[in-house]
Amino acid sequence: MLPTTLVNSGSQGNGVLSPRDAARHTAGAKRYKYLRRLFHFRQMDFEFALWQMLYLFTSPQRVYRNFHYRKQTKDQWARDDPAFLVLLSIWLCVSTVGFGFVLDMGFFETIKLLLWVVFIDCVGVGLLVATLMWFISNKYLVKQQNRDYDVEWGYAFDVHLNAFYPLLVILHFIQLFFINYVIISDSVVGYFVGNTLWLIAISYYIYVTFLGYSALPFLKNTAILLYPFALLIMLYLISLACGWNFTKMLCSFYKYRVK
Repeated sequence: MLPTTLVNSGSQGNGVLSPRDAARHTAGAKRYKYLRRLFHFRQMDFEFALWQMLYLFTSPQRVYRNFHYRKQTKDQWARDDPAFLVLLSIWLCVSTVGFGFVLDMGFFETIKLLLWVVFIDCVGVGLLVATLMWFISNKYLVKQQNRDYDVEWGYAFDVHLNAFYPLLVILHFIQLFFINYVIISDSVVGYFVGNTLWLIAISYYIYVTFLGYSALPFLKNTAILLYPFALLIMLYLISLACGWNFTKMLCSFYKYRVK
């Protein structure tokens, strides 16, 4: 059960945080604490991070209920433990090496692919998406324009990581077993299987993103985050009708980038 009340020892009699305690809750202080823990593996809860990764597939709502608990106990929505990010980075490395092996890339080509996937596909796109969603949610989705009600940028980045993980597993792990023998073959079955995996992966991303923002009680009209489903399904049907093979296009792009 989640706690319903929280007594903060650093608060003053009227419920306002003392200056010293308030300083610990600034964005800079939270960011410093998070980055500092990146170098202290013993302080990371990898078991809990693995639990989150499992439930992002089976029951993502349970993951976001834990974010509620963190807000009530630590006065922040965003993660304060970088264990999830570390495990995601390991997943990226392993899956990218597998991708390089399946595409018959050399050692240095695989390293280039790894750098591209980590710093562009994950971090670069993540920073862009998180910043965009942070701006949109604070500008248009907050019920009351008040400094006490705002979406933390760190939380927006966490939502991206949560949504990116299932997409990564589907496209960079499960798909590997079908690429050479099924997907990149010039057949209807090939682009049907490949494009269907893309449909499932991006659907996961949209749905988990929606859950992340709908979990915040001070946001409104979060259902609009599900609207891209209509465009996604339309694009999927058009790709099948035209014979576009998204996976084949991705493989060609990766080979071009590592030359």
